[in-house]
Amino acid sequence: MSKILIRGAKVLGGEPQDVLIDGDTIAEVGAGLSAEGAEVIDAEGKVLLPGLVDLHTHLREPGREDSETVLTGTRAAASGGYTAVFAMANTFPVADTAGVVEQVYRLGQQHGYCDVQPIGAVTVGLEGKKLAELGAMHESAAGVTVFSDDGKCVDDAVIMRRALEYVKAFGGVVAQHAQEPRLTEGAQMNEGVVSAELGLGGWPAVAEESIIARDVLLAEHVHSRVHICHLSTAGSVEIVRWAKSRGIDVTAEVTPHHLLLTDELVRSYNPVYKVNPPLRTERDVMALREALADGTIDIVATDHAPHPHEDKDCEWAAAAMGMVGLETALSVVQQTMVDSGLLDWAGVADRMSFKPARIGRATGHGRPVSAGEPANLTLVDPAYRGTVDPTGFASRSRNTPYEGRELPGRVTHTWLRGRATLVDGKLA
Repeated sequence: MSKILIRGAKVLGGEPQDVLIDGDTIAEVGAGLSAEGAEVIDAEGKVLLPGLVDLHTHLREPGREDSETVLTGTRAAASGGYTAVFAMANTFPVADTAGVVEQVYRLGQQHGYCDVQPIGAVTVGLEGKKLAELGAMHESAAGVTVFSDDGKCVDDAVIMRRALEYVKAFGGVVAQHAQEPRLTEGAQMNEGVVSAELGLGGWPAVAEESIIARDVLLAEHVHSRVHICHLSTAGSVEIVRWAKSRGIDVTAEVTPHHLLLTDELVRSYNPVYKVNPPLRTERDVMALREALADGTIDIVATDHAPHPHEDKDCEWAAAAMGMVGLETALSVVQQTMVDSGLLDWAGVADRMSFKPARIGRATGHGRPVSAGEPANLTLVDPAYRGTVDPTGFASRSRNTPYEGRELPGRVTHTWLRGRATLVDGKLA
C-alpha cells in the first residue's frame, strides 16, 4: 500500500498537524512531515478523528435484504466516517447461534468497507424465554462480546439476571432495549400533551425508566456489565447517573435523533418520525444533551434502522418503527453538541470512537491518532453546510427524518487500516 500524507489537519480539533500513513499504520504525526513518495491530502481547515464506531446498527442481513445488506450498510457506514459497526441480532434467522453470527462476520470481512462485529441475541429467537448459546457465539470466529434482544426487551428478570451472570465469565456485556412491554401495548408515540391531542396511543417514559432501574440493580447484584440502548428520557438520565454514583458497571447510549428531534414533529403524521423508543419532549432532548456532555451518557449510537419504502409510505399506525442514521450521525452531533459548545471535537472522538470501541472491545478501533496506531481515520469538513438528500445515500433505504433539513459538517475521507473507503465524499 502506498503512503498517504494528510497535510495540516486539526487532529481531534487541535492545532494543525501532518499525519503520515504507511501501509495500515500511522507512521508519523507532526509538523512539516516529508511528502516524498506519498499521496498528499490537503486537510487545511478539516478535523481528523479516529474512525467512528457504532455500537448499534441494523444491517438486516440475513433475511431482510430488501431493507439493507451488509454491503450497503457498511458502505453507508464508511460514508458517515465509521470504520466499525456492531450489527444487531434481529435478523431472519435471528443471530442466536454461532453459525449466524459467523455468517454476518464473514460478510463484513468479504465486503471490507468497515469492520462488522455481530451482536448475539440474548434469548433464542428473541422470544425472552430461554438463553441463546452465548458461550458458543463468544467462542466462534466472530468473537461476540455484546448480546442484545434489541427490538424487544428482556423483560423477564430471571432471564436477564442469568444473562448478566453468564457473560461476566468472559467479560461480555448485555445491551438492553429498555421497554416494559405491558406499559407500551398499542403505543404509537411518546405519552404526553401531543399524544393526547392527536389521539395516538401513548408510550410513557416510565416504561423505559422502570427497566433501567431494575437492570442496574441486577448488574450490581451479580457484579456484571449492562449497557442501556437508545436512552431517551430525562428520568432515565437520572437513574443512570445514580447508578454510576454507586459504582455500578453501567454504560448508556443516545441516538442522534433523540438529541435533535421532538414529539412535536409527529403532528405531521409523517411515519418517518415513528421510532422506538419514540421521539420525546424538548425537556428530554436538553437533558440528553447535557448528560452526553457530562459523561452520564457514554456514547452516541445510531440505531440505524433501514426499512423499504412500502413500510414507511403508509398510514402512521401501520408504519414500521425506525430511522436510518449512519450517514447523518456526525452532522447531527456537530449541530447539537459541537456548534452549541457542549462538546469539543476531542469529546466527539471520545463519545463516537474511543468509548464505543472500549464497551464493545473492538480491537484496533477507538485508538489515539498517533504513531504506531492502526490507520483507522475519519476526515471531516466542519465548515460545510448542506441539505440532506436521501437519494444520494449509500444505504439501500431512504427513511431519514432529516430529508430537506440543512445540517453542518461533511465526512470527506475515511480510511480503514490505511485503505481509503471514502475519498472526497465518494465511496472508493
